[in-house]
Amino acid sequence: MARPSKAAAHKKKPARSASKSAGRALWKGSINFGLVNIPVALYPAETSKSLDLDMLDRRDFSPIKYQRINKRTGKEVPWDQIVKGYQYEKGEYVTLTDEELRSANVEATQSVDILDFVATAEISPIYFDKPYYLEPLKNGRRAYMLLREVLIKSNKVAIARVVIRTREHLAAVMPQGHALILNLLRFQHELRDSKGLDIPEAGSKSRAISAGELQMAERLIEAMSGPWNPAKYRDEYREDVEKLIEKKIKSGRPTAISGEDKAAARQTRGKVVDIMSLLQRSVAQAQKKDDAPRRKAS
Repeated sequence: MARPSKAAAHKKKPARSASKSAGRALWKGSINFGLVNIPVALYPAETSKSLDLDMLDRRDFSPIKYQRINKRTGKEVPWDQIVKGYQYEKGEYVTLTDEELRSANVEATQSVDILDFVATAEISPIYFDKPYYLEPLKNGRRAYMLLREVLIKSNKVAIARVVIRTREHLAAVMPQGHALILNLLRFQHELRDSKGLDIPEAGSKSRAISAGELQMAERLIEAMSGPWNPAKYRDEYREDVEKLIEKKIKSGRPTAISGEDKAAARQTRGKVVDIMSLLQRSVAQAQKKDDAPRRKAS
């Protein structure tokens, strides 16, 4: 019997499941609201793409090793002798094991407890912190769908309490396509007050905005407006650093220290800025960018 070609074999491979692409579940528990209990698994919804740069001794480029040092004896402490502790008085600690932290409130560490439902528009973006995916487990799919659909229809989000890695968080459970997202929220006390900042008030007469400036700014926004497409935005700084790394590797001198002078910082403080002129130039540039794809298509 003839073997299938590689291309054919590749087509027959099953598609990766959502669970595999999302990585490992942080925990499996439930969403609870009223008497409804929805078994779910919690998955991270973001991935770090930061460059992994090691610290080196510039004299011989040997990696620098960080040691766990006992402050009193000055000696290194092995991992198996390290415990977690809470300082309740200066120099006095209560030690806690991972098992004790988990057992402090077993139910809370494996549940998303819904407290309230609020209108989506009422939550300021300043409160949103970190997203997670909620995946329904066996016997929870129908209730999961119900919660998702009622949130969509009512245009509300569920405000919940959840414990992740020994810390309690406030969170918003909200629909995202077919999935439910658990987006961690910052508590009110975690946010700094802006009262101490020198921010001009609306309608300030000292630096009043003219009708012409406002109209030109509206034209600029209109020229730069378009549908939300997150794929078009890239971490350009990271990409440039990767290109620099590749260039140094290809040069045959990857450990050479560059002696190039730093670019001079922009000196803008104290200058009088002609806002109208800048707006007009910005509108012209934005319209050129908008017209370029149209000319190619014609």
